[in-house]
Amino acid sequence: MKKPVLISLSLSILMISTASLTTAMTPTTKIADLRDAINLEALIPVSFNDWKIDSSIIPLQVDPKTQAQLDKLYNQTLARTYVNSQGDRVMLSVAYGGDQSDHLSLHKPETCYLAQGFEIKQNTAGEIATQYGNLPGRRLLATRGNRNEPITYWVTIGDKAVLPGINQKLQQIRYGLSGNVPDGMLVRVSTLGSNADQAYQIQDFFIQDMLSSIDVKMRSRLTGTVDL
Repeated sequence: MKKPVLISLSLSILMISTASLTTAMTPTTKIADLRDAINLEALIPVSFNDWKIDSSIIPLQVDPKTQAQLDKLYNQTLARTYVNSQGDRVMLSVAYGGDQSDHLSLHKPETCYLAQGFEIKQNTAGEIATQYGNLPGRRLLATRGNRNEPITYWVTIGDKAVLPGINQKLQQIRYGLSGNVPDGMLVRVSTLGSNADQAYQIQDFFIQDMLSSIDVKMRSRLTGTVDL
C-alpha cells in the first residue's frame, strides 16, 4: 500500500476514534432532570422577618443584547427589592440555569455591570458567614456617576457552593467527567450607598434572614453544600 494512502487511512481512523471518544465523554444526564423542579418565585418568600418587597426600586436592568445572552443561560430569573422597618433596602437577583455544561456558564455580575457602563472599583473573594455554613463568594463595588452599589454574590454548581472562577469551572469539569450536566444558581444582593462596609453588613443580615425563612430542603438548592 502506498505511503499517502496509509497516511490518509491513519488520519481517518484517528478522526473516527477522536469523534467516538468525544461522544462517549460528552455528559448526557442533566442533574436538573433528577431533582425536584424549582420555582424561584415560590422559593423566596415575599416577606420574611423584618423584610418586605419594595416596588419603588428595581434591581439593575440589562440592555437587550445582554438580556438575550442571559435568556440562553438561565431557565428562571428573579429580581426584587426588599426594605425593612429601618428603611434599609436590599436588591435581590437570583438566576437558575438547568444546564451548566462547559459551553454554558453562569454570567458573572462583574460582566453585567461592566456592560451597563459601571466601573468595578472592588472585587474581593472571600467567605459569606451564615448560620448554615460559610458560602464562598465575592464582594464587588460598582460605580457609575453618583451611583455606588456594593454587591455580594455567590454561585452553586450542582450540589456545591463554589468560588466563582476557576473553582466554578473545575466543578463543571468534575460533573462532566462523571457523565452528568450540573445545574447552577447565582444569588446576588446589593445596596445603594457610599459606605461599603456598612452595606455589606446590611447585606449579610438580609442573607441570614432570607436563608432562615426557606425550607431546609429548598435552601440547599440556593446555597449548595457549604463549609461548616
